[in-house]
Amino acid sequence: MRIYDQLLQFPLFQGMSRAELLQLAGNTKFGFQKQPPRKTIIREGDTCSQLLFLISGKLEFERQSDDHTYMVTEQVHAPWLVQPEVLFGAQPQYLYTVNTLTEAHFILLSKDEVLRLLDDFLIFRLNMLNLLSTQSQRRAHLPWRRAPKSLRERIVRFMLDHCTYPAGQKEFHILMRHLAQEVGDSRLDVSRELNAMQNEGLLQLARGRIIIPSLERLFM
Repeated sequence: MRIYDQLLQFPLFQGMSRAELLQLAGNTKFGFQKQPPRKTIIREGDTCSQLLFLISGKLEFERQSDDHTYMVTEQVHAPWLVQPEVLFGAQPQYLYTVNTLTEAHFILLSKDEVLRLLDDFLIFRLNMLNLLSTQSQRRAHLPWRRAPKSLRERIVRFMLDHCTYPAGQKEFHILMRHLAQEVGDSRLDVSRELNAMQNEGLLQLARGRIIIPSLERLFM
């Protein structure tokens, strides 16, 4: 019954009947894992061979630019499914590093078990297709958004485009001159705008870092 309740937290299992979930829970080889705080559990580029369902705790995602000039970290909490989009495809490798911030508990599903569930349960298959299709549709829409009109809008767009989840705490490790290059403006103007945003309580500036307590506040 406990795993039944835990699975219901995740969209992949939504819509399944109680009988189907009990059958799934009884016939599926789940793994269970507990990780201590402040531990790296996934590194960018590692091969993905399983689904990780975070059922309790908090994680930090960390991703670097290709030229290693800046890095973004963001925090998420349970329930959370870690990078399901990289389980399949031409390059089944994790896109970003994952660290635990607190003690974290996971349910694990191997790729073989996922393939079996896709065969055995239509709703699970549809949920997986919906999840991947939704991500694909959102990304396909990105180039067609209205272009930002102001420097602040360009800064916010840059931040949004480099986050996995459009809410919560984020931290950008980036020098002012690199951010100015990314948004196509001068270092001085970018510094002025960021300081104005800091004065409004939207973010905090530190040496080489921009700390955003709540990304969603930038759009209000």
